[in-house]
Amino acid sequence: MTTESVAGASPENPIDNEQEWVAKQIAEYLATDGEKPVFPGGAPLVLLTTQGRKSGDWRRTCLIGAEDEGRQIMVASMGGAPQHPVWYLNLEANPEVVVQNKGRIIRGTARTATPEEKPALWEKMVGLYPDYADYQTKTDREIPIVIVDPAA
Repeated sequence: MTTESVAGASPENPIDNEQEWVAKQIAEYLATDGEKPVFPGGAPLVLLTTQGRKSGDWRRTCLIGAEDEGRQIMVASMGGAPQHPVWYLNLEANPEVVVQNKGRIIRGTARTATPEEKPALWEKMVGLYPDYADYQTKTDREIPIVIVDPAA
């Protein structure tokens, strides 16, 4: 990851994920207000924009996400990799984020679910995408659930 700032990167004009398949998902999501792409099994997708912890640039990615009691919920699984995804490290350093859920833009503060909150949220997310349960068995790290509380 570069530490040079990209001119013009902001929450309104973020840098899209550079992986070709993710960039394609983002473009399709934006063109259809989130009606497409359709994730395998029908899991709902959201766009998450975080500020880089090193560069300060705003970056956007496409993730499985759900709404829960007015909050946005995501799983920092990275397919069961041994390390957390970069977007999670970014929001740990800079918790102010933007989530697009279909046509709605939600500005809020991201946090990791507490041990008390996590079991019910984990069950909900595994219900949407059962592979999360397999991902947890692939890694020694505790896969975090991220909660985005909307700004007041």
